[in-house]
Amino acid sequence: MKILPAMDLIDGKCVRLYQGDFNQTTQVGSDPESQLKTFIEDGAEIIHIVDLDGARSGNPEQLELISKLSRSSTVPIQVGGGIRSIETVKAYIEAGVERVVLGTAALQDETFLKQALENYPENIVIGIDARDEKVAVSGWETETDVDYIEFAKKMEQLGVRRIVFTDISKDGTMQGPNLLQLQKINEAVNCEIVASGGIRNQADLDAISEIGITEAIVGKAMYEGTIKLRGGAL
Repeated sequence: MKILPAMDLIDGKCVRLYQGDFNQTTQVGSDPESQLKTFIEDGAEIIHIVDLDGARSGNPEQLELISKLSRSSTVPIQVGGGIRSIETVKAYIEAGVERVVLGTAALQDETFLKQALENYPENIVIGIDARDEKVAVSGWETETDVDYIEFAKKMEQLGVRRIVFTDISKDGTMQGPNLLQLQKINEAVNCEIVASGGIRNQADLDAISEIGITEAIVGKAMYEGTIKLRGGAL
């Protein structure tokens, strides 16, 4: 199981949300540069960074900061939030970002999605964030009537190779991942699925692994120390 420690950014600070609610925000860790260094020293193989400001506004609000972090990182970086133009995708990749996560744009702008997949097929990841099995967009603040499984199948047909799936109701809760939904999406498509949301300990990681998923994004549990990059969970 490959653990992707998560660094969510608001106004240049590392934060965590509770169930995707921007009104329930807690600052965590140290400043982004120091936190990145800590993750790398602790053994991270790849780091997941989200521009939460960008996810809400639709613009890459923290492009400069994240590009700086990527250039200084000695391990691959995966970035999401506010990536809704090919220019932004190009800017991140030129800064050294290995994976670019498209969420809202993947649903709302198929022309852009196809262009991104054509130009950067190895780098594009689709983020599917769902509440009650329906896809949510714009920083999780807008819910749609799109079923997450049907959306995943469409993404696969367009050539997507990797999907990050998050059950929003689990995110930041430390209540365990939604194993049923993870299993359903993993069985529905041949894309590589990255698990996200609610992961609290090694038992959760083991359960995800048993489904056949080999990567998981860990946020709150990483900051609270119930999961460590070296030696697994406490």
